[in-house]
Parts: sequence; structure tokens; C-alpha cells
Amino acid sequence: MNWKEEAWNPILGCNIASAGCRHCYAMGIAGNLLRKGVSKYEGLVDLSRRYPVWTGVLRPDLKRLELPYSWTKPRRVFVNSMTDLFEQAVPDDYLLKIWEIMAKTPWHLYFLLTKRPERLQHFISKIAKRTLPNLWIGASVEHQKTAERIQFIRETPAAIRFISFEPLIGDVGKINLKEIDFIYVGGESGLRARPMQHEWIEHIFQTARRDGTGFSFHQWGAYGEDGIKRSRKENGNLFKGKTWHEIPVSAYDFVLEASKRWQSQQCLSGKSAKRDLFHKISENPLLL
Repeated sequence: MNWKEEAWNPILGCNIASAGCRHCYAMGIAGNLLRKGVSKYEGLVDLSRRYPVWTGVLRPDLKRLELPYSWTKPRRVFVNSMTDLFEQAVPDDYLLKIWEIMAKTPWHLYFLLTKRPERLQHFISKIAKRTLPNLWIGASVEHQKTAERIQFIRETPAAIRFISFEPLIGDVGKINLKEIDFIYVGGESGLRARPMQHEWIEHIFQTARRDGTGFSFHQWGAYGEDGIKRSRKENGNLFKGKTWHEIPVSAYDFVLEASKRWQSQQCLSGKSAKRDLFHKISENPLLL
């Protein structure tokens, strides 16, 4: 998600869900931080192997839980860039705290990406029992075996729904992208990257066109369209000879609009200003 401005990580640690996790950047970052003596990652990453691997232990980072309150100006926020918010080890009551913070900071636009959309669907429908106008939800799909995640997102109530086909490491098979607002596709990067095939992207692209879903292409990654391994920058982000950034609702426009509303509320103070702003934004369908 290269268009985020902030990453908010109120949870530490993770667990491998599927093949797309094998070369997870977050495992490497967590391992490097642990080697440098960052104690909060102790027990979360196994350093005894050739490359860092999640141990499956998760814990809350309470110091970062309320961080969005300190960002008084509107921002686009990637929720838990270092883990999966809906990993089974995360308690429902902690999820509710995170949900409440997002609800009380409607001047921010949140992006939530998960490999466990079945729990996300259950949480929104049965526990939170409400959607948030400033939250976009999505699932990661890397090949056909994980394509069933799309259906969970399609059936989950949300302001905006998206699918990340990154890293795309196999054909996704027959998929339905109706009710999905936009998708983005990207190849894997890094020393151990697996190549992405042009026909896999073409199939997703044609499906998006058929179903009226926005298409964005992030990168080829470590392997170019010609199958040659080189730097990510050299391989670039062109598909069919052009760049693709089709997002139906502009996050930038959302932040600008929220900023205007925030400034107009400066005469109010503290929590009352936040509550008033929340009602103004949630009642405006143009922001969805």
C-alpha cells in the first residue's frame, strides 16, 4: 500500500497464514529490530533460522494504541502494517478499542488489510455491529487457494472494499469482483522473490473490467515482465505500457475535506470537537 501516509501498529507479532506470508517484509523488519535490542519484539520472532520467522506470539502495544488521537491533522493510515489485525490471538475486546479509536478520529482515513477476512466479517457483523465511513477494508489474495477471501470481503458491509493481489505468486482462477470497489496487483520483491506471470495479471485485469472494479498496478517486483531478475526500480510499474491507479474514491480528497471540517471546528475543544466532526462527516454520503 504505497499510498499510505502513516502506519499504526497497536499490535506486535503475527502468525503465518498462507504462502504469501513466506517472505513477509514485516518478519524481516521485526527480526532486525530485535537484533538491535528493541525489547518489545522479544519472543515474537525466531532468529535461530536463516531468516526471521514469526513465532505466532502476539501482544498489544499499548503505547501506540491511542496514537491517532495525537495526529490532529487528517492523515491516511494503514492499520497494522506489521501484523494482521484479525489474527485469532487478538481478543475481541482489544479489537473493539481499536474500532472505537477509528470511530472517534473521523478526520483520518483508515485502510485495513487482512488475510483473515472471515473473522473481519464476523467482527463487523456480530460484534462491532456497525461500519465506519472512514474505514476501507480489504483482503490479500496471492493465488487460487486464497481466492475464497474475496467472497468474505464482498459480503462484508463497508464504506469501500478492496483486494490486494500482492504478492501475486500464482493464477487466481475464476473470481468475482462485483461489489469490490478497487483492486491492486503487484509482484514480489526481495532476494527470495517469486516471479509473477503476465497472464495472471491479464486475467485479473479483464475480470476487473468485466465487473466494473478499479484496477491499480503497483510493481513488477524483483522479476520484470520479461522474467529477468533485476532491481524493483528497473522493472518499474508499467502494465500494457502505462501506469494504472484507478481508485473510485480519492483518499487525498477525503483528507482535504476532513481538514476543512477540522479547521472549522477549532473553536470547539477536546472530545466535543471530535464528536461533532464525526457526526458531520458520517452524515455526508459524498465522503463514502
